Amino acid sequence: MKNSRALAMLAVAVLAGLAAVLFASRWLVQSSSSAVTPVAVATAEVNLGEPLGANQIRVVNWPSASVPPGAFTDAKSLEGRVVRTSLERGEPVLESKLAPIGTKGGLSAVIGAGRRAITVRVNDVVGVAGFALPGNYVDVIVNTQEPGKPDSQQSISKIVLEKILVLAVAQQVSRDDTQPKVVNAVTLEVTPDQAEKLDLARSVGTLSLVLRNQVDRQTLDTKGATKITLLGAAPAAPASAPVAAPVHPARVRYVAHAPVKRDCVGVLSGVAGSVECF
Repeated sequence: MKNSRALAMLAVAVLAGLAAVLFASRWLVQSSSSAVTPVAVATAEVNLGEPLGANQIRVVNWPSASVPPGAFTDAKSLEGRVVRTSLERGEPVLESKLAPIGTKGGLSAVIGAGRRAITVRVNDVVGVAGFALPGNYVDVIVNTQEPGKPDSQQSISKIVLEKILVLAVAQQVSRDDTQPKVVNAVTLEVTPDQAEKLDLARSVGTLSLVLRNQVDRQTLDTKGATKITLLGAAPAAPASAPVAAPVHPARVRYVAHAPVKRDCVGVLSGVAGSVECF
């Protein structure tokens, strides 16, 4: 009798334990599924301007509290999209890092809205010894003749464009490499107005690139450097206009004229006499 009662109690305890395990597992599954969100990530390194393929994307579970804005949950919706920045393996694919839908791959996908790409010829000096790499910002200096001064000594160097983004050096657009590369051409991202200025600048003089800090947004209005300002010589005084001779008022000289001779006749009237001239 006692054995049957003990067995019954043991059976009830086992059933209660199984029920607790079942409810706990269900709660864990529900809580874990609600705490993560599927996010599309890159399965390998993707270079700038490269279209995404099906084998370059996979979906992983990401903590819901830390899902970045613009993330994708469907890998198929990303096929054919072009990346504007390089992606690392395991990095989430975000809308801000993609070119608009329908954009083809290549450098044109990297150019911002309302911008243009223009290529200028450089050498190891003009190209800042190869340190002007994609993603860096440069200023453009032109050396030319001062307007209205044909003398070869009156040349001027002036910054004509500031904070210009380097899109590519030669045929390379990767922004992950930090090693200097000496190339013969640099492609810059400019506005249409800046493209006109840059094209005119390279036709009237020689160009130089000045590397600048990527976070420096300050612009300076410089007057340009000439040979006179470079050597610290005082500028030549402008030629003074010839002094006009003072104007004196004309003096009128009056000349006394000799009296005009006239005929005179003496007239005697009684005891009084007079002279009448005519």
